[in-house]
Amino acid sequence: MTDRFLGEPCPPDLQDAGERLSVDELRARQLERLRTTVRTAYENVPHYRKALDAVGFVPDDLRELSDLGRLPFTTKHDLRENYPFGMFAVPREQVVRVHASSGTTGRPTVVGYTRGDIDRWADLIARSIRAAGGRAGDVCHVAYGYGLFTGGLGAHYGAERLGCTVVPVSGGMTERQVDLIRDFGANIVMVTPSYFLSILDEMDARGLDPRDTALRVGIFGAEPWTEQMRTEVEGRTGMHAVDIYGLSEVMGPGVAQECVESKDGLHIWEDHFYPEIIDPVTGDVLPDGSEGELVFTTLTKEAFPVLRYRTRDLTRLLPGTARPGMRRMEKITGRTDDMMIVRGVNVFPTQIEEQLLLIEGLTPHYLCVLTRPDRLDELTVQVEAAPGLTDHQSPAAELSHRIKTHIGISAKVEVLPPHALERSLGKAKRISDLRRR
Repeated sequence: MTDRFLGEPCPPDLQDAGERLSVDELRARQLERLRTTVRTAYENVPHYRKALDAVGFVPDDLRELSDLGRLPFTTKHDLRENYPFGMFAVPREQVVRVHASSGTTGRPTVVGYTRGDIDRWADLIARSIRAAGGRAGDVCHVAYGYGLFTGGLGAHYGAERLGCTVVPVSGGMTERQVDLIRDFGANIVMVTPSYFLSILDEMDARGLDPRDTALRVGIFGAEPWTEQMRTEVEGRTGMHAVDIYGLSEVMGPGVAQECVESKDGLHIWEDHFYPEIIDPVTGDVLPDGSEGELVFTTLTKEAFPVLRYRTRDLTRLLPGTARPGMRRMEKITGRTDDMMIVRGVNVFPTQIEEQLLLIEGLTPHYLCVLTRPDRLDELTVQVEAAPGLTDHQSPAAELSHRIKTHIGISAKVEVLPPHALERSLGKAKRISDLRRR
């Protein structure tokens, strides 16, 4: 809990009907919506008709929720193979908006939205902001990128739906971000956690105390971040730092949200998205409480229904707390495609972050550099020193020791001067893999 603001749970009279569903009511609604979604996808998306026919499954075979496990997975490869509009379940003329990935590693993945999809998305973002502690009338500073990325416009429409005053800044121009947060009296900031650190660094450089602003809630998403990062942000600002989860292929931000009063993982809005946890190697469905890869099936999407989409995100499902009917997912610990394998040991950047944030004099700005001299993998962690740090050797040695002790690998540590690493305006780059060169 922060020292300036108490947790502000969303009272039942402000929650919508979906948030108040009991578990039994929710499961009945999920089954009804799942059957509609599977039928819609089968009848209108050639990819799904072919995929379901290949396993001998027809929509009438779906009699209970567990039958979902008989369906094949959807992957990013499937979306790229059907570029641009082959996965749409409605005529293109009924699609009022498209978003897409950057396509830096291949064809972009393109998603579409009907007017109804946009309305439901806005409702879910509004629900998420309320759960985070935001209220109608708050000033909401949106520093997620606008454009084909879903973050900016998704947050924008939802904050407007809640009744906030929206400041649509997008990313970049960090000096201006600070001016507008201060001058416009922002109560809520929606941004990637790594870029918010850059905003805080700019405040520090200008002698501004974040505690002197009106900031009350930070809603951080689009990249994994740790409990140590939460402690760092809340300690520097006196505000609440809560997690939001989403991905473009499923909807965008607002698939799950951490509630400000509990801060114990993200409640999945299960009336719209059905989650599963699978073994990332075998694809077998795992029981709640087991760590594995998160898979989502949309339940209310019209233009772009998705069946069993493999997110590559690693987490576990837990019972609901602040929203008892909705299961929680733990904060994402990493992604199967972001995992580093260093001399046979699986390592995620968040594990490095957990250790460096425990060491005085080091900042959360870091990069994991992988090389392979003499045919053996080597990991070098480049991390920026806090301003005023003169002894770089001691924190470097301590971090190297903590990585060896707690993660089980040897790593070189280079403590760099402040601002030596390139700043990200969106998702942070945490890995530089030079082994392929």
